[in-house]
Amino acid sequence: MTANKKTKVVILGSTGSIGIQALQVIDLHRDKFQVIGLAAKDELNSIEEQIMRYSPSAVSVDDQKTYDQLKNSAGSYTKLLLGLDGLNQLASLDEADIVIIALSGAIGILPTLAAIKARKRIALANKETLVAAGEIVMQMAALNNVEIIPVDSEHSAVFQCIGGNDKAVKNIWLTASGGPFKDSSYEELKQVTVEKALKHPNWSMGPKITIDSATMMNKGLEVIEAHHLFNTDYQQIKVVIQKESIIHSMVEFTDGSFLAHLGTADMRIPIQYALSYPERYHSPASHLDPLSLSNISFAKPDYTKFPALGLAYHAGKTGGTLPAVMNAANEVAVHSFLEQRLSFTAIPTIVEKVMSKHENMDALSIDNILQADKWAREISEHLISKGG
Repeated sequence: MTANKKTKVVILGSTGSIGIQALQVIDLHRDKFQVIGLAAKDELNSIEEQIMRYSPSAVSVDDQKTYDQLKNSAGSYTKLLLGLDGLNQLASLDEADIVIIALSGAIGILPTLAAIKARKRIALANKETLVAAGEIVMQMAALNNVEIIPVDSEHSAVFQCIGGNDKAVKNIWLTASGGPFKDSSYEELKQVTVEKALKHPNWSMGPKITIDSATMMNKGLEVIEAHHLFNTDYQQIKVVIQKESIIHSMVEFTDGSFLAHLGTADMRIPIQYALSYPERYHSPASHLDPLSLSNISFAKPDYTKFPALGLAYHAGKTGGTLPAVMNAANEVAVHSFLEQRLSFTAIPTIVEKVMSKHENMDALSIDNILQADKWAREISEHLISKGG
C-alpha cells in the first residue's frame, strides 16, 4: 500500500461490539482507512445509519425482511447482498485490503476462507473460526501467503510479545479476568441470572462472549485459537487469572525472560493494531497510568468450578471435529441460557454431554466440520428441550 492510498476495509459484523469499535477507530483515522463493505444480521436502524455515514460499495444482511427494507433506503451506490453468500462476496471484494471478521459463532468459517482465497489480510475477531476449523484455515493462509492478525486482546498481546521470535517461545500465558463469578461458590453459580452474567467487571463486549467469559469457555476457546495462531503445543499454553485485566497476556521465552503486554481494558487498542500493523497510530483509547495501579495479581483458574476450560483443553488436544462440536454445543447452550431456557451451570453440562456422544472425524474436510457443527447443534437443542 502506498503512503497516499487509503486502506480499504470490509467489516463483517459491523453492528456488533467489535464492529462498532472498529468504526470508531476508522473515524479517528479517516485519512488512512476507508470502509467499503459492511455486514450485519438484522439490525435495520444501525446498518442504515452506517450506510449513510460510510457510503460502502456493498452491504450484506442475514435477514430477508431487513434486505427488503434496505432496498428503499440504501441508495443506488450500495450493492445489497444477502445471507452467507453475501458474506462470502463481501469477504472477497476485489478492492478490499483488510477484512475484519467480527461475526459471532461458526458462521465466520466460510467468509474467512473466502477472504483467504482472495488473498486479503484478515483481522480476526471470531474465535470460533479457528476453534472449529483451525487446521484448514491456517493451512490455507500459509498456502496463499495471507496474514491473519488477531484482534482478541489476549492473542494480540501474544502476537506483539512474540514479535517474530516464535522459535524461542517456551510458554504462552493467556490471562483471564475470571469473569463476574470468580469469587462465587458453586452453589451461588446455580442461582446466576442472565442479568448478572452479562455484567462483566472489566470489559464491554457482546452478550455471547460475555457469557463465555463468565463460564470461562471464552478462555478455553482462546487456548485452541492460540494453538493454531502460534503453532504451539497445548502443554505450552497456560491460563492464569489476572483479575485487574491490566496484563493482556504474556510470553515466556527459553532464556527465562517474560514479555507482558499491558494496557487499559479497551478493545479499540488491539482492533487498531490489527488494522495498522506493523505501524502504530494514536488511539481513541485512554492510556494506562502505571502510577495509578495499586495491585496486579495472579491466580490459578478453578477447573472444578469452571469445567468449560477443561473441556476446551480436552477438545483441543483430542483434535479432529471435537472442537467444532464443543463450540457448536456451547453456542446453543449459551443462547438457551440467554433465552432463560437453561441454567448457568447447565451450559458446560450440555457441552460435555454432546462431546461424549460425538464420533470424532478428521478436521481436514470443511464438509466434516460443517456436518459435525450441524449434528452438535441438533443434539444440543434436543437435550435442552428434554430438560438436559
